[in-house]
Amino acid sequence: MNNSAATYFTAGCGRCAKGGTPDCKINTWAAELAALRVLVLEAGLTEECKWGVPCYTVGDSVKSGNVVLIHSFKEYCALLFIKGALLKDAKGILIQQTENVQGGRQLRFTDVREITKLKTTIKTYLQEAIAVEKAGLKVSMKPTTEFAMAEEFQTKLDESLALKTAFEALTPGRQRGYLLHFAAAKQSKTREARIEKWLPLILSRKGLLD
Repeated sequence: MNNSAATYFTAGCGRCAKGGTPDCKINTWAAELAALRVLVLEAGLTEECKWGVPCYTVGDSVKSGNVVLIHSFKEYCALLFIKGALLKDAKGILIQQTENVQGGRQLRFTDVREITKLKTTIKTYLQEAIAVEKAGLKVSMKPTTEFAMAEEFQTKLDESLALKTAFEALTPGRQRGYLLHFAAAKQSKTREARIEKWLPLILSRKGLLD
C-alpha cells in the first residue's frame, strides 16, 4: 500500500497491480486531483497519507484530527469529509457513499470545470469541516452490535478464542469494516473466502485498510 501523499498523485493507492501504470485511475482524474489538492492545502491543512490516500489534518504533531481525504474511483474522484454528516451542507451536494457509511460524506467530481465552478463552496465546506474538528465534535455512531454478523464469521469466532480476542481488541471502526465486508457477499462460499483471506490481518489486530 502507498504510504506517501505525494506518491498517490503519481502512482495511486498501491492496492492493486495497476498502481504506477497508465491504467491507474488517478491518471483519469489527474487535473481534478491537482485542483482539489490546491484547494485543500490553501485551507491550511497538513497533508499526510493514511489508508493509502492523501489525508488532510488540522492540529499539531502531538494531537491532530483528520478533516478530509482525496480519493479516486473508476467513475469519479472525490473529497471525503470525515465528519461530513455534521456539516450543514447548505448546497445539498454531499453524498453518503453507502447507507452504512455513518460519518463520511463525499463531494464528487468528474470534470475540473466542476471544481472551478464550485471553488467558493468547496472552500466554505473545508472551513466548516475544520471548525467541526477543532471543536471536537463527534458523529453519533451506531453501535457495532447493531451491524449484521455473517454466520460464517460468527462460527469462526466461536471456534477460536484467539480470533475472538483479536477481533474484540480492534477499534469499533475496524470491527464495522470487517462486518460490512463479510456480510456484503451474497453467497456463503464468497463470505467464507473473504473471511479466510482476512483472518491473518484480524489476528494481527489490524483493520482492512491498515
